[in-house]
Amino acid sequence: MQVILKKTIAHLGKEGETITVSDGYGRNYLIPQGIAFEATSGNLKILEWEKNQVSLRRNKEIREAKDLAQSLKKLSITIRSEVGENEKLYGSVGVNDIITALANEGVHLSKKQIVLEEPIKALGIYNIPVKLHPEVESKIKIWVVKT
Repeated sequence: MQVILKKTIAHLGKEGETITVSDGYGRNYLIPQGIAFEATSGNLKILEWEKNQVSLRRNKEIREAKDLAQSLKKLSITIRSEVGENEKLYGSVGVNDIITALANEGVHLSKKQIVLEEPIKALGIYNIPVKLHPEVESKIKIWVVKT
């Protein structure tokens, strides 16, 4: 019996794969459990259509992320902060401060997209990496200046 897997199963196959299993295993376990469905010509056409739709959606997301990455490379953000002795900041500049500064420029990102290893604690220019998509990364130039 030929079935199409709905999920990846170890030692059996990956999601969307067409595999051959014994009739009893397919009819009595895989199909009732919702793990697979029978590989008829109609189901194969539906699977191909769904794969095509996922591919189109993924390509659109990547294209939009690349466009945003290009605009972020041109962007320069200034964050003003109070400083004490030896030009050290009172407190630090963190992800929330960066998100607020970006929102003021009209760019809306989530906290998870900004990759800040540790808070910024000194004046200067920083290139902060931003993960826009699993395949697209960019950098934002941030100037931390005293008030």
